[in-house]
Amino acid sequence: MTAGTAVVAAVPAVTGFHVGVSLSLAALLAGSAWHLSGEAGGGRLALSLVFGALFGFVLQRSRFCFLCVWRDLLDRGDPRGVLGILAALALGMAGYAVVFGAWLPDPSGTRLPPGAHVGPVGPVLALAGLAFGAGMAVSGSCLSAHLYRLGEGSATAPFALLGSALGFVLGFLTWNPLYLAGIAEAPVTWLPRHLGYAGSLIAGLAVLGGAALWLLRRPLPAAPPPAVADPWRAVFVARWPTWLGGLAVGAIGTLSYLRLGPLGVTAEIGGRSRQGAAALGLLPERLEGLDAFRGCATALGDALLTPNGLFIGGLVVASFAAALAAGQFRPARPGRGHVLRGLLGGVLLGWGAMTGLGCSIGTLVSGIMAGALSGWVFGIAMLAGITGTLGLGRRLGWLA
Repeated sequence: MTAGTAVVAAVPAVTGFHVGVSLSLAALLAGSAWHLSGEAGGGRLALSLVFGALFGFVLQRSRFCFLCVWRDLLDRGDPRGVLGILAALALGMAGYAVVFGAWLPDPSGTRLPPGAHVGPVGPVLALAGLAFGAGMAVSGSCLSAHLYRLGEGSATAPFALLGSALGFVLGFLTWNPLYLAGIAEAPVTWLPRHLGYAGSLIAGLAVLGGAALWLLRRPLPAAPPPAVADPWRAVFVARWPTWLGGLAVGAIGTLSYLRLGPLGVTAEIGGRSRQGAAALGLLPERLEGLDAFRGCATALGDALLTPNGLFIGGLVVASFAAALAAGQFRPARPGRGHVLRGLLGGVLLGWGAMTGLGCSIGTLVSGIMAGALSGWVFGIAMLAGITGTLGLGRRLGWLA
């Protein structure tokens, strides 16, 4: 189902068993968070699990997927999904500005806001965005969407995630020459430093508002009559409007940054890939400058439970519970196409995320919310990568 398609009236039957399993999973998540919060230093881990679960629930209910909404716009001229993403960015930008103003009242100095996704801007970042967008077009989703679709039983998602781990390893192997050629001297541009908080927020909202007005130049598709009147079904069965999902993502992004750190789903994938590659002796002795940058933190660690790992775990479990409750858990046996597209697209996703220091959630969403120029550059390059790959793939008969 594409992002702009309305929920049809015929919803798969939801049995008491499905509801019971969903409630059990919700109880498991709540109990795990409560247990972690009682451990020494476990408060951060508990919050990571909770925010991941909320994020996964919102993604599954609203079908919040960059590729889907962009494809809806390209193929059918339906802008509603893209407007939902703009809503997420607008709310997050405003929320981040409030947090920044309390933490760093004067943005004009040399300091950057703690932990924010603000990265180097240059040709390598654009190349990473292009590769990531191409990987989305080939595999069918970005990494965050593959994670929530894993909870829906997607036949492609497991192979895309495996491919992304391989892509991260490839990214580590190409990091040093790319760093020396185009990253080491690239500027790290934080817009509030140059425009102030008010100026940066006004400029960002003006860009988003201009994009929204351009998208609304044509009438929106007629909304179908409401399929459900029961509020419980509206929340747990019917698909949410993408604008509502976007506002929820913006709110979760702001609260996550306030209490934990910026949203992102690649630190755990990258960190575990780095651990495995190091154990096999595949990594260079030194990854120049990598661990000094903000964004996709892949520094090696020995902890079994990590904040980003629990965030991802909560995301997948919550999306599984939401899919069960909505009758949308549809596991499928993977075919050769699922495997090949997942692996190839996943490698591109992983390489792009590692080289760009994050994905569509970390570098793009969290970066733009934080006023990072890197977020805008990565996002534009990603959309170009999606558009070009879809066009070429369809012309060759490789992509639908």
